[in-house]
Amino acid sequence: MKKFISLSLLMLFMISCSTVPITGRQRLNLVSDAEILPASFAQYEGFLKENKLSNDAKMTNEIQTVGKNISHAVDKFMRANGMVSEANSYRWEFNLIEDKAVNAWCMPGGKVVFYTGILPVTANKDGIAAVMGHEIAHAFAKHGQERMTSAYGQQLGGVAVAISTNNKDPKTQNLWNTIYGIGSQVGMLSYSRTHETEADKLGLVFMTMAGYNPQEAINVWIRMGQLSTGGAPPEFLSTHPSNETRIKNLKAYMPTAIAEAKKYNAQ
Repeated sequence: MKKFISLSLLMLFMISCSTVPITGRQRLNLVSDAEILPASFAQYEGFLKENKLSNDAKMTNEIQTVGKNISHAVDKFMRANGMVSEANSYRWEFNLIEDKAVNAWCMPGGKVVFYTGILPVTANKDGIAAVMGHEIAHAFAKHGQERMTSAYGQQLGGVAVAISTNNKDPKTQNLWNTIYGIGSQVGMLSYSRTHETEADKLGLVFMTMAGYNPQEAINVWIRMGQLSTGGAPPEFLSTHPSNETRIKNLKAYMPTAIAEAKKYNAQ
């Protein structure tokens, strides 16, 4: 019996393993889109009802325009690589929230939030595109689903039960807050350094495909580093690659990102 269970678990894990497009990293994901997307959309709707949208029409429009441009690039990539069903599942939405938090995030299915507190760091359209590409990359690479798999992987069916629970249930709210940082000023803490580095790479590709200057991504993280006080990094950077490492990695990957973008833009 134990041998049968072990083989079943092995088969489950093998079936659940896949490769992240572009970077080629192997990932384990036990959470299907059918399970997570309805919950994601419900959580996003609830968040918008409980938080104040920015009254700055100009900046809101800029966030939405950049978001649409990058989402079109991602959609183009997915369809060019046989990911049609996945592309069709996205319900892109971009909102600017009035909040001093230096933060932005993207939930599964393309639900994006920028906080007004991050605008001085983005500084311009290319800076917005750098952050937008990075956050969308988290959703594209299914980093949140990996986090859920890691948290509940030892409980067969645990993930499906947790994310299908009423979204007002405290345990479910805690799950989403832990994975995505929803309602928290430190939402970007939710991902590992591996995920952050991967999102940086994918974000460079997507923002370049959308026609933005990828070099500005480096300036964004320089400005992020300048937010530190007393030599310590901002709290939201505490689990991210160091400022120096991040900039070094961005510079090293820049030629690859530009080449990838050109390849798909030529199609």
